[in-house]
Formats: sequence, structure tokens, C-alpha cells
Amino acid sequence: MSIDTAPRPTRNPSAPAFVTGLRDHGTRIAVLDGDESLTYLELADRVDTAAVRVAGPRRLVLVEATNTLPALVGYLGALRAGHVVLLAPGADAATTSGLVAAWEPDVVVAADGQLRVDRAVSRHDLHPDLSLLMATSGSTGSPRLVRLTASSLDANAVAIASSLGIRSDDRAVTTLPMHYCYGLSVVHSNLHAGAALILDERSVTDPSFWADFRARRGTSLHGVPYTFDLLDRAGFTGMDLPHLRYVTQAGGRLAPDQVRRWARLGAERGWDLVVMYGQTEATARMAYLPPSRALAAPEAIGVPVPGGELRIDGPDADGIGELVYAGPNVMLGYATTPADLALGRTVDALRTGDLGRRRDDGLVEVVGRRARFVKPFGVRVDLDGLEALLAGQGVAAAVTGTDEGLVVAAVHEAPHDAGPLTTASREHDLAASVTELLTARLPLPAHAITVVVVDELPRRANGKLDHPAVAALVPAPSAPAAVRTGLVARLRSRLRGDRPTRTVRGIFAETFPGRDLPDDASFVDLGGDSLTYVRVSTEIERALGHLPHEWDRTPLGELARRSPRRSRGATLESVVVLRALAILLVVGEHDHLWTLLGGAHLLLAVAGWTFARFLLGPGADTGRARSLRILRSAALVAVPSALWILFRATTQSDVHAADALLLGSVFHPLVQGYWFVDALVQILVITAALFAIPAVRRLDCRAPFGLAAATMAAALALRLLPSYDHTMVADLYSTHLVLWLFVLGWMLQRATTVPQKWVTAIAAAALVVPFFGTEYDRAGIVLAGLAVLMLVPRVRLPRVLAGPVGAVAAASLGIYLTHFALLPLLTVGVPPVLLVPVDLLVGIVAWWLATSGVRQVADRMRTARAPT
Repeated sequence: MSIDTAPRPTRNPSAPAFVTGLRDHGTRIAVLDGDESLTYLELADRVDTAAVRVAGPRRLVLVEATNTLPALVGYLGALRAGHVVLLAPGADAATTSGLVAAWEPDVVVAADGQLRVDRAVSRHDLHPDLSLLMATSGSTGSPRLVRLTASSLDANAVAIASSLGIRSDDRAVTTLPMHYCYGLSVVHSNLHAGAALILDERSVTDPSFWADFRARRGTSLHGVPYTFDLLDRAGFTGMDLPHLRYVTQAGGRLAPDQVRRWARLGAERGWDLVVMYGQTEATARMAYLPPSRALAAPEAIGVPVPGGELRIDGPDADGIGELVYAGPNVMLGYATTPADLALGRTVDALRTGDLGRRRDDGLVEVVGRRARFVKPFGVRVDLDGLEALLAGQGVAAAVTGTDEGLVVAAVHEAPHDAGPLTTASREHDLAASVTELLTARLPLPAHAITVVVVDELPRRANGKLDHPAVAALVPAPSAPAAVRTGLVARLRSRLRGDRPTRTVRGIFAETFPGRDLPDDASFVDLGGDSLTYVRVSTEIERALGHLPHEWDRTPLGELARRSPRRSRGATLESVVVLRALAILLVVGEHDHLWTLLGGAHLLLAVAGWTFARFLLGPGADTGRARSLRILRSAALVAVPSALWILFRATTQSDVHAADALLLGSVFHPLVQGYWFVDALVQILVITAALFAIPAVRRLDCRAPFGLAAATMAAALALRLLPSYDHTMVADLYSTHLVLWLFVLGWMLQRATTVPQKWVTAIAAAALVVPFFGTEYDRAGIVLAGLAVLMLVPRVRLPRVLAGPVGAVAAASLGIYLTHFALLPLLTVGVPPVLLVPVDLLVGIVAWWLATSGVRQVADRMRTARAPT
């Protein structure tokens, strides 16, 4: 008989009951984390051990929260010991460092459970009721913490468990971060009910997430509105999830038609959709819409959770007023400085700031927002908070704006003896300093902020600021003028070598104009493709001074908070460098600077690699949407290529209008110069048709490398078919004969295990050399490029070369198209050594002008369509 001698803390009355009562659930499964499974007794042992490690006088403990077992145990252990816990995003070092600097925690529990700071006596005066501190999910302009008690945590856990009917045999997956109040309430409510937590940090777009969810018999899923967009992309509607009981949605309004759609899907598949409403200030969720009411009242937030009360304060003639919530889960109040940690209750009822009404059916509906918030580029901004921020810096200002951008009227106080030139200079400096301050505080690009310097702020008759008058200070330019001004200004800036300060979110906003940019969306999630990837990766490297690992799959919020790191060198992904080198090889060979061949064939293999990464990888669309996405990628190549070829057909006899159909080697003789564009567009159209077949999509989810290998077999079979003639040109450039190169790049990207990589390497060696026959330079260049893709994920370059290499890679299609038109310069005496850089520069400028123009026109069209 073994005796448990592990030290245990005494039962702490200041700890939540769902923590102190873990042992009450006995041998039920509590946590599943990877291959590890813990019962409640085993979890309680670990929590007790963690509590003993931080035992002592009551202190402020910062926990770096991640959806992992060590972080969960560290969090519960700190609560068990009776400390005040401050939750920080464990994967975001910059935000965590900021919280440490601002709040000076006495203990820091790292994400792996280790103590990084351990001060024996607290430097803070902590109120006895205070248990948890969480950052609000509100304004970027006025950060603060919410003060919560153990009793409020327990009350909300009980209310949520009751509202959802959580059972002891339920298993909830952590699709939301634990440092977010909604994600944390999933943890609390399931621990209270004795249910199990499936700890997972993967995106719902990752096929392996769903394989594990099924294997672990998951019963509940939780998401914010953007999660449901990702579920569509992941093919959720077609998944067989036999144990799923319910899905909850909170964290923002889901459109009524989407509520109906998901509720119907749940009814068909045997699970409930529960729409919920909450705020950090009420611990988490305050109201829920009973599943039986979702189809009839999808606009409503429903009824209060048990123990809570919702009322409409100051209703107007239509019954609309501010929504106020009262209940045991309401916070003590806010904390803006460490001194506030000593405060007791300052809030009895929560004024939500939302405008609502009570419907005839008794349900509550939110109809708008009382406070002044806007959301440019997906960033939620508190306009009043920004005015206070500027006032704290000595700038009297009025701030207004829309989801398109901010307008700031700042007061200029010039000396009485200042001349006009001095005054103009001071006004320019003030506008620049305000812009710099706001871009440093907000993850917004500078062009989203307009500063107007005024002598006096516009006010209404009652003396209050007239914000509509501030907005009127900036007249909207006509669309053509805006496009011309934007293009000329940007081009002039680039030619001068200006390097304006860029933010990650600003780069994303420019790349995806008009799109909402939630923090949990990555570049791939937002629909990034291989054409935009090169430009965005180089700009992020420039903004941060380094390129984070797997930045394209990193959530935007986490990426935007990365701290800049400056160095003399620059790191680029090898695929970017290969694109630049390949197009350089093509141009140099055509300009007779060298005789090295194979650059275009290498580009085709690289295209296959990027196709698999961005159009087929985790986060890619599924079903009909995936095929449409592939077709969109084909159009991004086909449209500018066709337009350029049509233009050349009017000026040069060796190019014909029929070539703009991009059907070379299919319905008319192949034009050697543009074979690469023909082949790439045709291949993308073929793959779009392929992925329109449900069986193919299912195979890609189950065996992504297997599908690529099967496609390779089909591509090799096509090589048995003759080309339209039997010349070497047709044999090397016909679409059906070079398809295997594209698929080889696809296989290479999908090869994740050692055996798969060996299979791909052997296939490359066996296929490349025989294809090119005696042209060993082509074979060598293609094989070397494939080897780099497989073995060298990143390349370190002098920083001075990073910009040019990135520009050449990003504009590779533009360079390929335009350089043929410059070949006649060889006949008039321009030496190849000069013609090559001219080709590159012309291609870069042409491609940049084209893409910038499209972005600006699209942005103006979107603005014109927006409601006024």
C-alpha cells in the first residue's frame, strides 16, 4: 500500500471552488494533452505541487498562458495558493514584457511552468477579494486590467455550466487562447462540471486537429465569428464528428443569416449552436440564446445566464437604451495602475456600452454601440482614449474616424511673432509628431491617419467637441485623383530611397484592402497567395528586422506584437531567393549575358511548391471555394499576361493576338517566349478542376503526400503522349510534358517525413536529368534549386541585398513578361551587361505600378460602395 506524501496546501478560502474541488471528481478524465491523459486526482496532485512551489505571502503572479498542460497547472496552482493572477499571452513575448514592466509582478510563471521571477514578499498592496487580472478585449487606445474575484469566477463557471448543460462525460477542446476571457471560461466551466479539457493550440484549419478531435471523442467546440469562417475553409460542414454535442459562439456578433445557417447544420448533424454574449468585465459570458430559439431569433443575444440580470437603461421611444448587466460575476472594477490593486468594489452593475432593446418575445437584442469606437483595418480603436492619450502628451486634439481611417484635429499654438514660414514648419512638425505617436501606439499604417492642424477645435453651441465638423476638415478626393496621387507619391518615395516606418498590420492592411483583420487570422487564413507572399515576407523582414519562423501561419495579433530586431544581415526564405535567381537566369540568358539554361523550368517547380503551400496547405479553402481560389490565382497570372501580349501584338510582328489566349501547345503553335505563362495557367486550371472532385479533396486531407505522388504518376503518364510536333522546343515546353516539374515541387512541399523526402529526392534525380538529355546545365540548375528548397529553408544575406532580391522575386512575372520587349535594344548596341539591369528595373516598376493601381482602384471602389 502506497502512501501519498506529496505536500499539499491547506484549503484556501480565497481560491475558486473549481480549483480547490478538483479531487471531488475522482478518477474522471480531466485533461488530454497530446499523448498524455490525467484524471482529476492526478491533475489535483500537480496543481497542489505547483501551489506549494509558490507558497508564501499573497503576491501578484503573472502566468504566461498557453493551451498546454504546464501553463494550465501553473495557472491553477497560483490560484490554489491564494495569489492574485495576471494572465499574459505566453506566445507573445512583447506583450508579456510590457505587462511585466507596467505591473511589476512578484512571481512570473513561464509557459513551461518554471519560475522566472520569484520575489518572497509582494511589493503590492493587494485587496483580499482580488483573485484574477485580465486585459480587456476593448480599446487599443486605453489599455487597462479587469479586477475579478474568486467568487465571480465560480459564479460564472456555474452559470455557464448550467446554461450549456455541461456533463461530466463532456470533452471540450481549447480552440481559443486561455488568456482570453472566453477561452478561460471554457476551462473554468468544464472543470467545475468535472468534464475533460482537450488542450490544443492548433488552428481549426489544420487537418490533424480534426483527426485528434475525433480520436479524443470531443463533444464541444467554441469560437469567435472568425472561427466560423475558418471552419468553412476546413471543410467542417462535411465532417463526421459523432461525439460533438454543442458549439458555442461569442466574442462578437455573428450575422443573423450565419446564425441560421449554423443552427440548421447543427440540427441536421445532431449538435446545438449556442450563441452567447459577454465581456471580460463580467468574467466572461453574460447571456445566451437557447438553441431552440436560434432559427426564429438569430439577431438576439438571448437571456441572461443563471444568476444574472439584463436591463435597458434610459430607453427611448423605440425601447432602445444602454444595456446594463448585474450579477455575481461582475468585476470589482478596473485597474490602470498598480495602486488600483488595493481597491475594493467600485462597480456594482456593468454598463456594457452596447445599445439594446427587449423584444416582444422577451429576448434581448443588441442594436449598436454607445461609445465611440471605430475599427480601421480590423483594429478596434477607442477615439476618446486617443484624445486622452494626446492630451497627456500636451496636444489638444479631437479625434474621429470610420473603419477606413482616423482624422485628428490638433491645435497649433504658434508664438505671436512667428512668421508664415515658421508657422508652416511648426504645423508640419506637429502633424508629423502626432502621426508618429499614434502609429507607435496603434498597429495602423501612417496613411490610415490624417492629421489636420487647426488654430481652435470645432465645438458645438454647448461647448462639446463637434466631431462631425472634424471629419469635414478632410474633403474626400475623387477616385482618379487619389489613384494618381498615391501612385506618384509612392513611386517618388521609392526612387528617393525613403524607408517609412511600417507596421505588420499596416502591411497586411495594404495586402488585403477592405478585409477585416482579426488577431487570430494568419496570412494563409486571409487568402494570401504566392504572388503576394514574396512582397509581404520581404516587407515584414524589413519592418521587424527578421523573418519569424512560419510567419505566414502565425496569427496576425501575435505577429504584429513581435519586437523589431535590427541587424546588419537579413534573412529571406529560400523560395524567395530562388525566384529571384531563376528570373535572373532567364533574363541573362535571353540577353546573351550567359548561356546558363533552366531558370524557367526551376520557376515552374517553385510554382508547384508555392501552390501546395498556399492553395492546399492548412488554412486553404475547401470544396468549391478551394477550386475558385485556385482559379483566382490563375487569373492573377493570366489577366496581366494576356493584356501585355495583346499590347505587344499591336506593335510587333512576332507576337499574335491569338497568343493572348495562353493556349500555346494546345490549340495553336507554341510561342517559345511565353511557354512558361501558358503552362502555368493551364496547369492551375487543371488543378482547380481536380480539386472540384470531393474524393480528391478527401484524399488530400487524409494523405496530402499520397495525392501529390498519385498526381505525379498521372503527369508521367502524360509524357507518353507526343507533343504537337517533334521538335526539341515542343518537347521541353509543352504543358503536358512539363506538368511533372510542377508536381515535383508540389511533392517536395508535401514531403514532411524522412521517407517522403527520400522518395521525392530519388524521383527528382531519376526524372530531371533524362528529361533534359545532354543539356546538363539545365538539369543541374533545376536539381540544385530543388535541393535548396528541400535542405535550406532560409538564406542569410547582407541587408543591402535583401530589398533588391525581394523586389526582383516579387516582380518575377512582370520581369518575365516585359523583358522580351526590350530584346531589340541588343541590335542597337546596348551591351548585355547593361540590358539585364534595365530589364529588371523596367519589370519591377511595371509590376509595382500595375499592382499598386489595382489596389488603389479596388480601395476607392470599396469606399464608394460603403454606406454613408
